[in-house]
This record gives sequence, C-alpha cells and structure tokens, in this order.
Amino acid sequence: MKDSAPADQNAAELQPPGLYIVATPIGNLGDLSPRAARVLASVTVIACEDTRVTARLLQHIGAKTPMLPYHDHNADTVRPRLIARMGSDAIALVSDAGTPLISDPGYKLVRDARAAGITVVTIPGPCAAVAALTLAGLPTDRFLFAGFLPVKAGAKAAAIAEIAGLRASLVFYESAGRTAATLAALAEGLGDRPAAVAREISKRFEETVDGCLSALAARYAETPPRGEVVIVVGPPPPATAPDATTLDDALRAALGGASLSAAASEVAVALSLPRKAVYARALELRGG
Repeated sequence: MKDSAPADQNAAELQPPGLYIVATPIGNLGDLSPRAARVLASVTVIACEDTRVTARLLQHIGAKTPMLPYHDHNADTVRPRLIARMGSDAIALVSDAGTPLISDPGYKLVRDARAAGITVVTIPGPCAAVAALTLAGLPTDRFLFAGFLPVKAGAKAAAIAEIAGLRASLVFYESAGRTAATLAALAEGLGDRPAAVAREISKRFEETVDGCLSALAARYAETPPRGEVVIVVGPPPPATAPDATTLDDALRAALGGASLSAAASEVAVALSLPRKAVYARALELRGG
C-alpha cells in the first residue's frame, strides 16, 4: 500500500530545514512507518548508503526525492557539504536497512549538525538488534550491542574477552558465512551460554534458533545459514560466592603485604564480595 504523499513536491510542502534520521525496513517494506514515508517524500534530498536500495523504497511509496550517496568511502568529503545545506534544506539520512547510526558511522553527521546548531529530528523504526532481542527469549533488562566482531581470530578473541564479564545479554551482527566460526569463538571466550541466532528478520524466511553456543556452532558449521544474521548471547551465570576458607586464605595473603583497609579492598574486588563484609572478616583475622 503506497503512502498518500504526492510524488512531486513544491517548496511549501517541504520539511523545515534540518537533519532527519529516518529508520527504514530491515526486510518487509510494510514496516516503513507512515511518518517515515511522509518525511522521505518531503525532504530536499536523502543521504543514503546505496542509491539503488533507497530508490526501491522510494518507488514503494511513490516518491521521487533526489538522493545523494553518503557512506564510509565518501563521508569525510560529503559531510561538510551536507552540513552547509542543512541551514536552508531538509536532509534525510537513511541506511540500506534499519536505523541509521546502528553499526554505521552516521553519528559524525549528527555530531557536526548539532555543533552547527542544526535541528536534528529522529523518525524511529526498525532495528535488527532490538528485533532479535525480542525473538531470542533471553534477558532484555540489560544488553550490549557489540556490532560486528573482528574477522581475524586473535582480534576476535580479544574483543570477546573484553566483554566476557559484562552481566548483560550480548548482541552481535554477523555475515552468514562466518556465523559458525563466530559462535565457536563465543563459546570458547564466554563459556557455553544460552544463545539464539535470528536470521532474515521480517522477511519471508525469518527464523530464530536457540540453544547453547556450542550446539549452535555445530549446527551452522554443518549447514551454514543464509541471509542477514543476528546473534544474541545470554548473560553469564550468577557468580558462586567463595567459601569461608577461600576468603580467609585470600585475606591472609593480602594482609601480609598491605594495610588492613587495602587488603580488604583488594580481596573484595578479586572475589566480588561486599567490602564491608570482607573488612569485618579481616578485622577478626587480625584479632580485632
């Protein structure tokens, strides 16, 4: 169903000058909001990753808005020109799919627009990371969007180690061909946590498969997935409190070379215990 905005716009119908961040569908074109369609049909120009992709979206809503390529390879050159135009023109920013600035460098355009006193408006909508969270059946009260992990094994392992202790669900984008290897690396670096692989979200062959990381790695090593992939990994299990002997041994070792206060602080951090309780036990060991 096409939006009712006319294809040919005149000056009176244009959006006020500024930057409009417009979320576009990640698969199903029906997910484009009516507001997003109106804005795309009534801005002066659309800054987009791939004009061919955005042209299909404009055709869907019956709009003929001019487009300007804006992507990793030309951003530094094009950005100043876009900022200069925003004083008098309405400029929309879109990505090929989903919400701009999520796993792309568009934040620099927003940063520079704000610095120049330009009005910035967001038209929210689809986002693959959030959509995958809703499908995964994993905790959503805290989550980290980690984007694409590095391709090289060493850099990938280091990136995973950096976030391994975070008590939150983790969301990654990945190419279909690297999904199995990334799942295996996650299992190695995070432990065999519960996870889910969502692919082709909102498209005809949408699928979400859950299980532990090692089982998912084996599944996709045997049968690689197709389409766009999002991996969601559950948070680490609750830490097991150390027993009394472990606490006392750690305190005795720390007290041998530090003040009581410093030793208590060191052990509390190392064993993830409340400092007040550790300090009280240190006092007992010191004899009051």
